[in-house]
Amino acid sequence: MSIRVLVAEDQSAVRAGLVLILGSAPDIEVVGEAGDGEAAVRLARGLRPDLVLMDVSMPRLDGVSATRQVVSEGLADVLVLTTFDLDEYVFGALRAGASGFLLKDTEARGLLEAIRTVARGEGLIAPAVTRRLIAEFAGATTAPPDTADLAVLDSLTRREREVLGCLGEGLSNAEVAVRLSMAEATVKTHVSRVLGKLGLRSRAQAAVLAQELGI
Repeated sequence: MSIRVLVAEDQSAVRAGLVLILGSAPDIEVVGEAGDGEAAVRLARGLRPDLVLMDVSMPRLDGVSATRQVVSEGLADVLVLTTFDLDEYVFGALRAGASGFLLKDTEARGLLEAIRTVARGEGLIAPAVTRRLIAEFAGATTAPPDTADLAVLDSLTRREREVLGCLGEGLSNAEVAVRLSMAEATVKTHVSRVLGKLGLRSRAQAAVLAQELGI
């Protein structure tokens, strides 16, 4: 079954390039194109794609706000397109529930694999890049977490806290499995439980929370 993707990018040339790349993959189908955030949300409601490839900077409705609407309505997973000079938007998108992000200069092969990764339910794209962004975000958070913040972790088991800590480091499921000596399928189960208990929309949000709490 093909992965159904909606491409949201305001620059027509860039959008056409993305569509061309995605269309070259036999397991990916581009079901729609949007040139602004409002159109992205509207098309996501009508087309119900598996994933929205969302640019951050778009007219009428920015990518962060569009992501928030798409995710809150349960329309699709969102993979955000960004650049390093837009870190504040990256974390805004993650907080809004984006499943992950991808740098705009990523090569075609990396883009296709990112789509497949999110479709498999793994939200953190390119762990090395993720770790850099999370590190920058964590560096800006100088105040230690208070007791009230840490209380949200009370519902987690010891193993689930360990998994949350690994997410905070930007590790993939495979890397978590090696780190904690468990099967990858078991890692996915723990991740799902962590998200459910903490009321989070994505593992990317879990990574940010882990950094905020100093786990």
